[in-house]
Amino acid sequence: MSTIKDITDTEEWAVSSTLKQRWPDQDVEIQLADVEIKLYPHDRELTTCPALFWQVGETSFIIVKVGERTYRSQFYYRGYQQYGTGKTEFDEIADCVTTLLQVHADKETDLRQQAEKVDNK
Repeated sequence: MSTIKDITDTEEWAVSSTLKQRWPDQDVEIQLADVEIKLYPHDRELTTCPALFWQVGETSFIIVKVGERTYRSQFYYRGYQQYGTGKTEFDEIADCVTTLLQVHADKETDLRQQAEKVDNK
């Protein structure tokens, strides 16, 4: 049994509001989930943590609440194409989702530029 409290309405609202700003023409559905992760690299057991999950196009996003006001995040295209923010944990969910979306936007730009290079050869 996890001792990490569930995602609050305020936390979910912060993420939802940010997604509406990022994709104003889309109704992005956020799903509440539970995930099992190692809180620390040396842990032998997995800890169940509440999470927020959503998809936009081919990209899946997740924010995991790993403690009181402590969050981890990543996005992925496929299981082997996983990307983090470069920051292990955030103490504000608004910073977490904003940084996650900025890193995603940068990755999308990189992928677009790589595709253009291939097309121009």
